[in-house]
Amino acid sequence: MNEDSKKTRQQRPDWRVAPGFETRAVHAGAPPDPTTGARTMPIYHTTAYVFDSVDHAASLFDLSTFGYIYSRLTNPTVAALEERIASLEGGRGATACASGHAAQLLAFFSFMEPGDAFVASRKLYGGSITQFGKSFKKFGWEVIFVDPDKPANFQAALTPKCKAIFIESLANPGGVVTDIEAIAKIAHDARIPLIVDNSLASPWLCRPFEWGADIVIHSTTKFLGGHGNSMGGAVVDSGKFDWAQSDKFRSLTGPEPAYHGLHFYETFGDMALTMYTKAVGLRDLGPALSPMNAFLTLTGIETLALRMERHCANAQKVAEFLEADPRVGWVSYAGLPSSPYRALAQKYMPRGAGAVFTFGVKGGFEAGIKLVEACELLSHLANLGDTRSLILHPASTTHRQLTEAQRIAAGAGPDVIRLSVGLETVDDIIGDLDQALRAAEA
Repeated sequence: MNEDSKKTRQQRPDWRVAPGFETRAVHAGAPPDPTTGARTMPIYHTTAYVFDSVDHAASLFDLSTFGYIYSRLTNPTVAALEERIASLEGGRGATACASGHAAQLLAFFSFMEPGDAFVASRKLYGGSITQFGKSFKKFGWEVIFVDPDKPANFQAALTPKCKAIFIESLANPGGVVTDIEAIAKIAHDARIPLIVDNSLASPWLCRPFEWGADIVIHSTTKFLGGHGNSMGGAVVDSGKFDWAQSDKFRSLTGPEPAYHGLHFYETFGDMALTMYTKAVGLRDLGPALSPMNAFLTLTGIETLALRMERHCANAQKVAEFLEADPRVGWVSYAGLPSSPYRALAQKYMPRGAGAVFTFGVKGGFEAGIKLVEACELLSHLANLGDTRSLILHPASTTHRQLTEAQRIAAGAGPDVIRLSVGLETVDDIIGDLDQALRAAEA
């Protein structure tokens, strides 16, 4: 062996110490089954688990011992998924649940009280705008929406009642990249956490914790699962936020009556939020993730890096085709040199600007409807992150419940078409869009 070969071998990192992203996407949370030797994570389709003794049962219910009680709270297949997602995001712990909306509810439920408020980007998925602005009011929680393009807007909107800031790293319906680092500083100066929905970027493209985020939300239904076959959500905690730095977060720092006065932050430290979302949130709200959906999502994550590379490559070519087409008024994709979000995308998502973006078809609302109905390869449906290319007219679907002003502010005006670019041959995707544009023009 020559000296160069020896040097290369000596410098190669030890995967046992710091395994790479792709290695963790395949292995994290799912070693060979110790009982059967099964290499793929088994699907534990059971509702409950036998206790070793009365004392064992008592210790589990007191949270003094970790283990399995009831699958609404904990399940081995779900736990494997939680460990894998936390590993990929660089988080301390994670709680998986039934959907992305359930994840948002669990996160806020952990520290919000009636009368509290939070500041959120107004460029969000339409369902999140409705959840925050309508349903959260039933809990006594108020939301203040601001334009995220100027981080100072979050600072200006803060009030003494505000207990968090919420943004999307790559905003739905698409093309908008949020300045995570700048907004994180505003949140931390106010001594409140920054929550980032990272569903559209995935941890392969963006790692919000590295830029100051405290909590990451996922709709695992999207790119993590990646195949349009399983619903799910996750709350990932960085473990770095000091919940005791003020008296705002009493549900985590004060006594919990249901657990004999246990103090979650004092007892569990950097796992406090994760434990609370499981022991109180899942217990009382009940949005448990099914073991089958956890299994499907685990399987999907194994190919996340490969899929995201192709998603982004296809999306770039599709966006370039649309930008050059005279039947298209505009394209909002951060991978294009013309995008005002190009610099932010290069900072936060250097591997690619994602696969979800919007464009405006000339002819407005009616042309948009004709376009989506004329597509044959692209599926007209309300989902994202599938292996299949998907198309939607947000103004008539996902953002339909909003006012016209809200739709425009959210980037879902009457002419807007949303694409989730899949893994098909890119020329076929472009060909289908081309014939659909001809139909819309006619």
